[in-house]
Amino acid sequence: MNSLRQFNYLLLSGVLFSAVMLNGCHKEPVPPPNILFALADDWGWPHAGAYGDPVIQTPAFDKIAGEGLLFNHAYVSSPSCTPSRNAILTGQYHWRLGPGADLWSTLDPATPVYPLLLEDAGYMTGRYRKCWGPGDISNWKRHPAGDDYNEGGFERFMAERKDGQPFCFWLGSSDPHRPYDPGSGIASGMNPEKIRLYDCLPDHEIVRSDVADYYYEVQRFDTLVANAIEILERYGELENTIIVVSGDNGIPFPRCKSNNYDTGVRVPLAIRWGSGIKKPGRVLEDFISFTDLAPTFLELAGVDIPDVMTGKSFKDLLESREKGSVENGKRNFVLHGKERHVPGQETNMGGYPSRAIRTHDYLYIRNFKPDRWPAGTPNYKDAMIPYCWLGDCDNGPTKTYMVENRDKDDLHRKLYDLAFGKRPAEELYDCRKDPGQLVNVAGDPAYREIKAKLSGLLMEQLEITGDPRVSGGGDAFDEVPYLGHGPRHPSFNPGKAE
Repeated sequence: MNSLRQFNYLLLSGVLFSAVMLNGCHKEPVPPPNILFALADDWGWPHAGAYGDPVIQTPAFDKIAGEGLLFNHAYVSSPSCTPSRNAILTGQYHWRLGPGADLWSTLDPATPVYPLLLEDAGYMTGRYRKCWGPGDISNWKRHPAGDDYNEGGFERFMAERKDGQPFCFWLGSSDPHRPYDPGSGIASGMNPEKIRLYDCLPDHEIVRSDVADYYYEVQRFDTLVANAIEILERYGELENTIIVVSGDNGIPFPRCKSNNYDTGVRVPLAIRWGSGIKKPGRVLEDFISFTDLAPTFLELAGVDIPDVMTGKSFKDLLESREKGSVENGKRNFVLHGKERHVPGQETNMGGYPSRAIRTHDYLYIRNFKPDRWPAGTPNYKDAMIPYCWLGDCDNGPTKTYMVENRDKDDLHRKLYDLAFGKRPAEELYDCRKDPGQLVNVAGDPAYREIKAKLSGLLMEQLEITGDPRVSGGGDAFDEVPYLGHGPRHPSFNPGKAE
């Protein structure tokens, strides 16, 4: 710990002790809360036992939900790894972060991030495996998610922590990101017939087995969380640690990850914090944006929230005793969007820019470039990245099955077009009648007033939050250097295509 951080740590402890003594209370001062943030990679809602999934087994997540809070409407800022994680760290919508709005990009080191703000206030910070990124942050003097504990993990972190020092740890994982070990889910004992498939996926044994493999990796992540809980108990820090468990975007399947439907942006969220949760076991319907995490962590730690953060602390939800929609007037919608995931077009390096607003009843999406391919071009031989094949959809058995069987019958063709075909400038879904969000009613006269209201509210909010797609200069997102690669067609031959 450097001298400034040591000073802030001692100052924080001294202030708390002095406050207690001045109030005439001789009890031990209440220490600032620790923060354990466990984030899976590509884990979508509602794939956890606490949500009633009949197949997947997530005892650690279920324990946190049962002893804390379970959120039914948690949404990432973007259905893509780098911008989603940038939004978490910064407490800002990804469209405010310049190059940080794109996958495989960078982040301006002048941007305040909650782990380093906590570190400057005296917290010990650390990270394990996948946290920020992917991309390049070699210009940062300190990693935005804290010090590296890839060797030894959370166990080593806790062993090196000074007694009584508050901590903030990011427990990352690459599970359940593709690729999977084919057949691993069924081999573990899962019954694929009991899997509840999303409406956008064809009901076929290949798809069911693929989802089971995804479930298997979610369960492996849950084991990682269980181990962390055991470590906290052993060190006597469980009750004073805010444990947050979630995923960075939806599942890596067609019309899911990298899409603004619930299958791409809605994620599990459970939070436990000992007596800090006034009435545990509650299920909340209030909308939570993942831009809200950073200001919540900062407020609970007693650290000032930077003005640039667009997220809003949900401390009041933790302290409430109500369930359902606690702050319905304040949290009755959420915003999310997408810039470039993979540059998978034929004629430019751009992505598929879109923004969305979700209420309990409707989902409205505005696609700014409807002439582009929303899932990347199927014309892989003409792609900007050689043989980039439907680049905004991860390769896997379900993707291959849907492409190869798109003309099998009307249903297969419909699902293929919904996943990979071009889309209109506006989409509107009645989530009460169509929870799978498959029937676009934007052109239906019966929804004209709803569409106008949601469109106006979305544009107003984008203007307020300084979105370049509304205020001007949005095409700059298309010019950001891309530091990764895209899913290649099976026929890709580096020797011939590069």
